[in-house]
Amino acid sequence: MGSRGETLMNDLPKGRPLAIDATAQSASPTEPAFVARPEGAPVYHGFVVLDDVTADGFTLGKITDVEAEPCDEGDAFVIAPDGSRAGLVWEVCDPSYFREVMPIEAGRWGGWRVGFSLPMNSRENARRNLESILPELKLRWAEWKARFSGSPKR
Repeated sequence: MGSRGETLMNDLPKGRPLAIDATAQSASPTEPAFVARPEGAPVYHGFVVLDDVTADGFTLGKITDVEAEPCDEGDAFVIAPDGSRAGLVWEVCDPSYFREVMPIEAGRWGGWRVGFSLPMNSRENARRNLESILPELKLRWAEWKARFSGSPKR
């Protein structure tokens, strides 16, 4: 019979591995770049950009390291052709969906909760999932550009 402490420990949410870009410059000698973003660096600086996961000029970046540990939900970001960025909170589900979780602001064209139909277990599936939300991403990016004149930094 397990102790109450063991039960509580088993009920705690499990963290997911972060996809940290070890080559990203930090503004601090003791903190990683995603915590201590250098002045002028874009949002999500310090996380891994998947240069080979692109669709129509948009590139996927990962915050949750799905290549280190498979999972059905996580965090990512998208880089538009002009370098501006938006956040993604994703899950694998059916049916797919696209919803706002953070409004558009000067330095980021929003944060979006999305449902992907394919598991994020390969870069090809990641690219296909990115393609599946491109129409929505393009609309939000165009709205951001119209409101903020395309200023990707901060």
